[in-house]
This record gives sequence, C-alpha cells and structure tokens, in this order.
Amino acid sequence: MLNWYKGLYVGNNAKKRKNKLIRRINQGAGVLDVYLITLAANPRDQLDIFSANELKQKIRRESCPVIVGLACGYWEALELVEYLVRRTYQETGTGEVRNWLEEQIRKDSR
Repeated sequence: MLNWYKGLYVGNNAKKRKNKLIRRINQGAGVLDVYLITLAANPRDQLDIFSANELKQKIRRESCPVIVGLACGYWEALELVEYLVRRTYQETGTGEVRNWLEEQIRKDSR
C-alpha cells in the first residue's frame, strides 16, 4: 500500500477528482496527466515530482516515499512545489522543505 500524507497537498485541478485519483493510483490503474510529489528518494534532494503512472512498475511502487502532493498536470505540480517552498519559508525562514514536511508528518502521525 502506498504511503499518503494525511495532510496531502492537492492542486486546484486535482481537488475535484482527489478521491477517485487516489483510489485508481492505489489500485495500480493508469491515470492521465497526474503527477505526484514525494519526499526525495535520496537524502541530497528535497522533493521528487513524477508521473503517477510510474507506480505501475512494481519496483517503483515498493520504493515510493511518502506522497505529499497530488496534481493534474506537470505545471500544477510545479505550482504546488512553489507553494510548499513559500509556506516553508514563511514558517521557518529557510528553504528546507523536506525537513519542514518531515516535521509536519511527525506531528500529524501522533
């Protein structure tokens, strides 16, 4: 099962279809022009953006980090990342998005 952040950030175009998209992605079905934002798979980077269809591959699904964002279209995914960076800077004064999100995830899992 995929690990979705409870406070998932969802782009404006994806909001209307959020539950349906999550269900289809969890089932391993293909979705058109849907992108996911996750914590980066490596410690050097902060976030990854990739097509939800990549999760149809077993190895990609098994190694998928926590999903923090859902967007319809690559540009919407970029806008969502921009929003996360702005929000991180407003709350912490730094650009450490990954650290801020990891802290949010820890708080929400309590």
